Amino acid sequence: MTTVLICEDQPAACADLSSRVAEIPGVDNVEVCSSSDKLVELYGLSHPELVLLGASSIGHIDTAAVSALLEAHPDAHVLMLAGRGDREAAAAAVAAGARGFLTRDGVDAGFSTVVAGAIAGRELLDTPVRPQSYVVDRPEPVQLTERELQVLRGMAQGRSNAEIGRSLYLSEDTIKTHARRLFRKLGVNDRAKAVAIGFRQGFVS
Repeated sequence: MTTVLICEDQPAACADLSSRVAEIPGVDNVEVCSSSDKLVELYGLSHPELVLLGASSIGHIDTAAVSALLEAHPDAHVLMLAGRGDREAAAAAVAAGARGFLTRDGVDAGFSTVVAGAIAGRELLDTPVRPQSYVVDRPEPVQLTERELQVLRGMAQGRSNAEIGRSLYLSEDTIKTHARRLFRKLGVNDRAKAVAIGFRQGFVS
């Protein structure tokens, strides 16, 4: 029996997710909880194939919950649900061991495909426009220049290109050039994916 556990503290969102997940072919059981504190306990009782962990009502991504769950149950598959402004924080959750993340504005785009992929154990990164692009392979290690590392770390801190440029005494256009080279090396096309890979490969801590 395939079980999905949803941890979401917003009742309306939780009800909506539950109904969507229940309609996915192959999902037999959907369980819910409203607090990340209950995650480890509930996981130990039902051993679900997937945990959908939402940001809190104040937009907080509980990376500690991901770490605690995976410490107790290393085989757990966790998919984060985050708001548009939580992408860097969600990337930190990926670094903590989550399989990937889905922004809430992407829930309507291929949601069944994404969840089915996560249940199957594939690593996922968010690409709301093209659902078929959610599944990505683990990247091979790459070599970044010191400047590219500085730009990546600035992105991980949520800084704009202009803010990164000011901190490095470089123009915004120069930062954009480094960012394009960084994306090309990492095989990505946006900041969130670059930061996620940066956490995975230890470029960002």
